Amino acid sequence: MHTTSPPSLESLYQLTDWELDQRIQAARNRLGEDLVILCHHYQREEVYKFADLTGDSLKLSRLASQRSQAKTIVFCGVHFMAEVADILSAPDQITLLPDLAAGCSMADMADLPQVVAAWKELGRVLPVETQVTPITYVNSTAELKAFCGQHQGTVCTSSNAGKILEWAFSQRPKVLFFPDQHLGRNSAKRMGIPLEEIVLYQPDLPLGGLTEAAIRKARVILWNGYCSVHQMFQPAHVELFRKRIPDVRIVVHPECSMEVCDLADDLGSTEQIQQVVRSAPPGSRFAIGTELNLVNRLKHEMPDRDIHFLCPTICMCSTMFRIDTQHLCWTLENLVQGQVVNRITVPKREAVLAKTALERMLQVC
Repeated sequence: MHTTSPPSLESLYQLTDWELDQRIQAARNRLGEDLVILCHHYQREEVYKFADLTGDSLKLSRLASQRSQAKTIVFCGVHFMAEVADILSAPDQITLLPDLAAGCSMADMADLPQVVAAWKELGRVLPVETQVTPITYVNSTAELKAFCGQHQGTVCTSSNAGKILEWAFSQRPKVLFFPDQHLGRNSAKRMGIPLEEIVLYQPDLPLGGLTEAAIRKARVILWNGYCSVHQMFQPAHVELFRKRIPDVRIVVHPECSMEVCDLADDLGSTEQIQQVVRSAPPGSRFAIGTELNLVNRLKHEMPDRDIHFLCPTICMCSTMFRIDTQHLCWTLENLVQGQVVNRITVPKREAVLAKTALERMLQVC
């Protein structure tokens, strides 16, 4: 074990990319099987290349929980992902987030006081505990997952939202879906639920900006949240590629607006988007509507396919982008010195309730 102190984060920004890579690899070698590095599909390439496991947020957390020999999970993603890893991992494992500023703007659009207030407001119109199932997208805080666990609700991902809605309707006639309105609307519409039975709750307005009659009629009550990246894709972008490349296949993430999803050929999570592209024959042409780093990685991996980014402007997850090689190196070199930085710990009661909600989802899917 080194006896020198770990470097300051600021000093690492003076190093070249090659020097950083060498130091990260050296730290990984010293930590061995005590360490597992997780990288989300949207992570920048210079960090992604150091991953032991890659995938979407829930897949990564489940895989990490199976690495029982790893004492430390370093999650190169955003805050809510590290929370899920902490919830699902073993009690003797710890989870670190290289940069605590790596948050999620969508997750920030719904907090516990707002959701509790909305639940109470809806409760003045109808008996929520017997008529409404709360569902939170995995892109949310542990507090909201715990809320769902407490109120007989569950969690969903972008790949299983439809199945989770089916389960919810088998329990109760209505659903409160947060924080992403687009995933909720697209999933409900694909189930055949009429748009007039899908309403948008705006937490900054009395009764969410809805009438009591609208709430009673609604089957799906959506939260007014969205992904700042996926909202950038527009119907005009789809039309542009249809004209430019007549046989192009449009593939988008369900966090895109309903108008964009309705025009697409395929709709899917990050894992599903990759499956669509990888299973296509060489020469296939795609325009993909999801975060830029993932699209660029697919272009690099499969040069025999013609892959385009659907939006004419750059759409990157700016908060995920905060995790760079300097933060990764700083985190690992502190670990080598026996120092833990940026640990993510979900309080016990909250973790138990959140895990209950997650386990309900896993039982359904």
